[in-house]
Amino acid sequence: MSRTPLSLPQPSARAPEFGRDALIVCENLVRIYQTGSIEVQALQGLDLAVESGELVAVVGASGSGKSTLLAILAGIDAPTAGRVRVDRWNLLAMSPADRVEYRRQTVGFVRQQTASNLIPYLTAQEMVDLPMTAARTAKKERRERAAELLDSLGVADCADRRPGQLSGGQQMRVAIAVALANRPRVLLADEPTGELDAATSAEVFGVLREVNRRYGVTVVVVTHDREVSGQVERTVAIRDGRTSSEVLRRTTTDAVGDTHTIAEEYAVMDRAGRVQVPRDFRQALALTRRVRLALEPDHITIRPSGSGE
Repeated sequence: MSRTPLSLPQPSARAPEFGRDALIVCENLVRIYQTGSIEVQALQGLDLAVESGELVAVVGASGSGKSTLLAILAGIDAPTAGRVRVDRWNLLAMSPADRVEYRRQTVGFVRQQTASNLIPYLTAQEMVDLPMTAARTAKKERRERAAELLDSLGVADCADRRPGQLSGGQQMRVAIAVALANRPRVLLADEPTGELDAATSAEVFGVLREVNRRYGVTVVVVTHDREVSGQVERTVAIRDGRTSSEVLRRTTTDAVGDTHTIAEEYAVMDRAGRVQVPRDFRQALALTRRVRLALEPDHITIRPSGSGE
């Protein structure tokens, strides 16, 4: 029995620009590494938009491209193709001087290895002071800013201690203070809890939520731990160099006043209309290279290529 096809709406003359009002925008982002005759595609057309003031976790398995994405956003690496903008900066068109200013003023970066974040012969206060000195901030303002950050992050009593005299959690708090010294709009954290135990990891994420709330800084955290990602309102999953899904969390209050957290997972459609179907879905229906698509009144169906009506 034949079916009358649904009429498709006509596209508008010009689609709105993707992420026009977002603070961070990646569109069709590609990063290819060349090693001899071997090409590795770390990012394969990734799309991502992060609004100002968000706290977002980016999750993915090793090799998914999440650390490459963070390195590009931090101005450490450069994309091969696509579009990437952070605040007013086009990261594909920055001069070396622009890149220095961008990394000094717009983004703060926290690495997983504390040894890469901290200088062993400087005290906590001296380390927070250092990026402000490089930015030529006045001495009085540097002193006040360093004291404020160390206090708000709960390590004011560590101001005169060197990294070797700090616990892992204290080292990470100081590293976050250093990253926030020049009042960046974006804080990037690469596996900030990777070397910490579960209790200290929860404390560090509490600190990230607090600086997000108190200073209004946009926070993007990369992690392979999906349990850690449950502590944020939005989680973006990357698979094979593309965004594959998002989990959005919201808090609701029921009729008796009890609060509940509701998490909803969505597949992400990129700018080319591609959607990554989860592996267990594909295996359950034996979906392979070809599938049948059908437009229904309020949804689209996907069937194996050999299935009939």
